[in-house]
Amino acid sequence: MTTVRPMTDERAPVTALLEELLARIAADVPGAVGAAVSQHQQGTPLRVAATHGLAAAFVPAQLDGLGGPVPTADRTGEPVVTADVFADERWPSLTLSGLIERHPELAAGWARVRGVAALPAWDAEDGFVLSVALDRPATEETVQVLRRYERLTALALVLAEAARPDRTEQVLDLLQSRAALEEAKGIVIALRRCDPEEAWETLRRASQQFNVKVRELAVALVELLAGAPAPQPGGDRTIRPGLAARAAAEQVLRAFEGEAELTGV
Repeated sequence: MTTVRPMTDERAPVTALLEELLARIAADVPGAVGAAVSQHQQGTPLRVAATHGLAAAFVPAQLDGLGGPVPTADRTGEPVVTADVFADERWPSLTLSGLIERHPELAAGWARVRGVAALPAWDAEDGFVLSVALDRPATEETVQVLRRYERLTALALVLAEAARPDRTEQVLDLLQSRAALEEAKGIVIALRRCDPEEAWETLRRASQQFNVKVRELAVALVELLAGAPAPQPGGDRTIRPGLAARAAAEQVLRAFEGEAELTGV
C-alpha cells in the first residue's frame, strides 16, 4: 500500500516531483538501491537537490570529501560507471567501512551497494549529475537509462528554481541558455547526421577544447550559419559570444565541413 505523505513547507511540491522522478528512475534500473540528482549553478559547489533510497546518505558522503562517481562525473563532464564502487581505485577514501562509520544505522544497506552510474548534464556552469547506486555492477546500459530521463530531470530542476520567489531572473536566464543549446544541437544533428546525445557531446567537448562557455559557443554557431544575430531577448538575458567563442564556432564548422567532404555527404 502506498503511503501519501502530507505536503509541508520543507517538502515543496517541486521537491516531491523530483523525488517521484528519482523513484521512477530507480524502478527502471534493475537492482537500484538509490538515486539522486545533484546540481550546481554559476560556479557554486555541487549540492544534492533530491534523493531516493540510500542515495540520501551516499551522495552527500561523496560530496563531503570522500569522493566518488558523482563528483568525478561533475568534474570531468563524462559519464562514470563502476562495477564495484568500494573496490574502485579511483576513490580510495570511499570505503564500506568508512560509510558504516558515518552511518552505522545503514550498515545493512551499505553492504548491498556495488555498482554506481553517474551522468553529468548541461554545461559546466549550470549543470546537474543524475546518479544511481545498484546492488550489482553498473554498465553502459545503466547510463542509457539515465539518459532517457535527462530532459525530464532538467525540466523538473527548472520548475524547482521557478518555485523560489528570488529566482525569477535566473530561471529566465536558464531557459534562454537551454533554448540556445537546443538550437545549436539541431544544427549539429543536421550537419553530422547524429543523434541528440552525440550532438550534445560534440558541443560540450568543443567548449572544453576551446575553453569557452557552451552557451556562447551555441549562439556563435547559430549566428555563423545564419549570417545574422540569433533572435534573443534583450537586456541582461542576451547571450553575447566573445571573440574566443566565435573563433571556436568557426573551427567547429570547418571540422564539420571536413567530415562531410570525407564522407561524400
